[in-house]
Amino acid sequence: MSDCLFCRIIEGNLAADRLYEDDLVAAILDINPRAPVHFMVIPKEHIADVRDLRGEHGPILSRMLVVAAKVAKEEGVGESGYRLAFNVGPAAGMTVNHLHLHCLGGRPLGPEG
Repeated sequence: MSDCLFCRIIEGNLAADRLYEDDLVAAILDINPRAPVHFMVIPKEHIADVRDLRGEHGPILSRMLVVAAKVAKEEGVGESGYRLAFNVGPAAGMTVNHLHLHCLGGRPLGPEG
């Protein structure tokens, strides 16, 4: 989708600090970090949000979680802990309508982040 920010990043039309990339997902640094470590894992397939997931998206979701754990370890928070979060809709703070998994760590996050 040419009007989707994350699709444009995935396609290479917008620059982003990539931490990981494979055939299904990419991990990039968040441009407005909420913690010392804050990156997102984004599927290459455009999926608007969690509400649009279907059974056949299982491999993408699995890869997103595996990559989040791998990159968290590489970023130094694998042992101390980190938070994984999907925002769903504007009331949850979702600003880009493309499924993405936030990973935050590097400081105590508390119950709400």
